[in-house]
Amino acid sequence: MRLFPRLLLNHLVVVIVTASVLLVVAELSAQPFIQHHVAQMMELLGAPGNHMRSDLTNGMRVTLTRALLAALPLALLVAVLTAWVAARRVTASVRHLQAGSRAIASGQYDRRLPEDGEDELTELARSFNTMAGTLARVEQTRAELIGNVAHELRTPVAAVRGYAEAAQDGILPADKALAAIAREVAGMERLAHDLSLVSRVEGGRVELHLRSVPLRDLLRQAQDRFHLAFEDRPVTLQVDLPAAEVVVWVDAQRAQQVLANLLSNALKHTPAGGTVRVSADVHGPEVTVAVADTGSGIAPEHLDRVFERFYRVDAARTPGEGSGVGLTIARGLARAMQGDLTATSASGQGSTFRWTVPLSPAPARLPQR
Repeated sequence: MRLFPRLLLNHLVVVIVTASVLLVVAELSAQPFIQHHVAQMMELLGAPGNHMRSDLTNGMRVTLTRALLAALPLALLVAVLTAWVAARRVTASVRHLQAGSRAIASGQYDRRLPEDGEDELTELARSFNTMAGTLARVEQTRAELIGNVAHELRTPVAAVRGYAEAAQDGILPADKALAAIAREVAGMERLAHDLSLVSRVEGGRVELHLRSVPLRDLLRQAQDRFHLAFEDRPVTLQVDLPAAEVVVWVDAQRAQQVLANLLSNALKHTPAGGTVRVSADVHGPEVTVAVADTGSGIAPEHLDRVFERFYRVDAARTPGEGSGVGLTIARGLARAMQGDLTATSASGQGSTFRWTVPLSPAPARLPQR
């Protein structure tokens, strides 16, 4: 049975039960009142009216019953109409929800339900609209992902074709063409590897080997790995090494990958003569590693999206600047290791990425600042 007739039937059952109880209670409870009223009348009439006591009692009782029965059809009619209106109002919201669900299922992610009222159905409508908005963003992200992957592949594929045609036409020596083709293929392999890693990280399928690692060693390794790149820019890399006893609970290889993504991103967006500073602070059961640069910063409208796959603040996409998923991988790995990665920035004032890392179960801690 559909919802409307079921609701209407439930209301009618309540009405019938209420009417039945009213009649029964009225019949049972009216007798003492009638007898009391008749007794008062007999006192006024005196002895000549005593023989009328029984007739008056029965007459008043029959009159009350007839009045109730006469009023009952109209009362039932009004109750049925009220139940019908109430059931229609309740099912109207359900019908809106049903229509919205069908629209979402057909791909109309901009469909929204009215949110008038403060009842549970309104809360359900709000939840539905939140879900629809989330699905719309997911669909937009999916479309952007397809477009971005196509863009990332279009350039190397076109280059490979060009080198191959140049070798065939004798414009480019075969060995140089093959070397160039191998370079472009290597770039596509890196893209495929990054996409695979993003998929595994976001799906919670990345393999981790968590252990106690001195934070000082992690930062020193990252510094040794990037100091030449920073010198070539030239950009100053300042690493504030923490006390040797600060020990974190991470996968050392994945932790280096997070730091590499953060440092390479900071180097890319810091102009020559700028500074990138790496610091660490202990807060309760975790340590925060901050990577701050003196670059151009990130506008507020872009800040919430820098961790999305392929999202770049600068719409001009330059080949060779990476696959555009580095920060996505870094945040996924940070969260997989029970930490997080956040960003704060302001246009023209540089950016700061903060990586929270859980401390080892029983480490000595860095003195609070």
